[in-house]
Amino acid sequence: MFHFSNIVRTKGDPKIVESGPSLKRPEDQLARALGWFSIGLGVVEFFAPRRVTETLGMEGHETLVRAFGVREILSGIMSLSVDKNAGLWARVGGDGLDAAALLSGLTSDNPRKGNIALALLMVGGIAMLDYRAAQDTKPRRPPRDARRKLYPNRSGFPKGIESARSKARQIPSHAAAGQS
Repeated sequence: MFHFSNIVRTKGDPKIVESGPSLKRPEDQLARALGWFSIGLGVVEFFAPRRVTETLGMEGHETLVRAFGVREILSGIMSLSVDKNAGLWARVGGDGLDAAALLSGLTSDNPRKGNIALALLMVGGIAMLDYRAAQDTKPRRPPRDARRKLYPNRSGFPKGIESARSKARQIPSHAAAGQS
């Protein structure tokens, strides 16, 4: 069976014969998806802020949209990192900022109020996903009353070190030297 990952291996590396299911938990996959979404949205906001403001009828706020783009990119990168929980909470906070900025554009003289209402619905939906992902990826701590497990008397040998030594003594010396 061909595995793509074998292409990047050097001659002495072991070959991958079979791979199993992903070790990523569903909450890690959601965090990853939200991280990439955040980076994509941030790139659009940073590089095309006028397009965003025109769509929302909020011309003149391009600098704010560009700043929000930087925030999105940074929180997306954090959401893809080892400390994804901090990135996800940054996204939750950003959702609040996005909603506040959108609400400021929901005025009677804005001809694009419908677009703002749709954007608010989208922000609300994404905010629920962000909050759930942040809750699901928070660091797990043992309960305060949990006893810490200590293993000072364990050797790593299931039957004890003496059993391993006696088995080693039973190996003929010529077999240990690699001779037959």
